[in-house]
Amino acid sequence: MTLSKEELERYNRQIMVWGIEAQEKLKKSTVLVVGAGGLGSAVSLYLAAAGVGRLIMVDPQEVELSNLNRQVLHWTPDIGRQKVESAKEKLEKLNP
Repeated sequence: MTLSKEELERYNRQIMVWGIEAQEKLKKSTVLVVGAGGLGSAVSLYLAAAGVGRLIMVDPQEVELSNLNRQVLHWTPDIGRQKVESAKEKLEKLNP
């Protein structure tokens, strides 16, 4: 699986550190994130931004007002939504 011109530009800085082959492995990889709360939100943001090809998130909870001060993927309009749906929307915007 090769990287597109856009991906080469997007991941340029990290490719300088670990090379194209490693970036291609990230693109082919799948990561399971259990929990879309405080830690899961932050971790999934960085995994998506780094170019992990597929993220699977599991969390049965809905977004609550008390989550918003520490769960960076969830915003005020997300209150009452499933956390995984809220997270998916943001992560797809970050790195389609």
